[in-house]
Amino acid sequence: VNGASGDAEDAVVILEKTPFQEESIPDLLKKHTKLQLQMSNDIYSTYHLYPPPQLSEIKTTVVYPATEKHLQKYLRQEVYLIRETGEDYKNITLPFIQSQSFSIQWVYNILEKKAEADRIIHENPDSSNGFILIPDFKWNQKQIDDLYLIAICHRRGIKSLRDLTSEHLPLLRNILQEGKEAILKRFGLVGSQLRIYLHYQPSYFHLHVHFTALSYDAPGCSVEKAHLLSDVIDNLELDSQYYQKRALTFALRADEALLKKFQEAGK
Repeated sequence: VNGASGDAEDAVVILEKTPFQEESIPDLLKKHTKLQLQMSNDIYSTYHLYPPPQLSEIKTTVVYPATEKHLQKYLRQEVYLIRETGEDYKNITLPFIQSQSFSIQWVYNILEKKAEADRIIHENPDSSNGFILIPDFKWNQKQIDDLYLIAICHRRGIKSLRDLTSEHLPLLRNILQEGKEAILKRFGLVGSQLRIYLHYQPSYFHLHVHFTALSYDAPGCSVEKAHLLSDVIDNLELDSQYYQKRALTFALRADEALLKKFQEAGK
């Protein structure tokens, strides 16, 4: 991509087919849809279906200009599981995180309402225990089957699960309770129909919580990535230092510098 200066710069372009909406299914089967037979055998047949343009929406996300870290994030890679102890976090992971300069200005823009203010579903404005609830870009908001929202805490300096102690329980309880109430009021899903969790490691180091429809197999909801918020709260009630002490498992791609750090440490 050529930037304003005329210099070529890298970009990431993500193309995703949006989910079909139930009310549009009949239109897919009408005469203006092109069907191309691929195979027929007794009662079974398969076709290539070419819907009209208004039913062929593709959600397109652009990251521009993209850094090398952005590019590596979206390349298909071999992945490896890391079992990170509390000491590993202090000695390997935390110094690595602190050495990086991956900007989260876009998060601060949301919190300061410099961007996406019209997309906010709910806000608790308290500077210590408050948060903003906003739809994730993965969700087009046209159906609740793949509902996906993010709660971003106002308080800065909480990088991830590893930083949480019992001091943060009021914040976490607010996110759990008020998030469920806001989603019920706005979208009609009760708390037992939601998967509410944190990622470790997160994709960006400012504390945030994922809310997805339980029926949706959301990216990053697998056992090596997701930690249910209700479990996190229970664990911190049992032991304030729980997430400073325990080992956590996560996946790293083959080209990630952090994986090399663990390998160099003999992990």
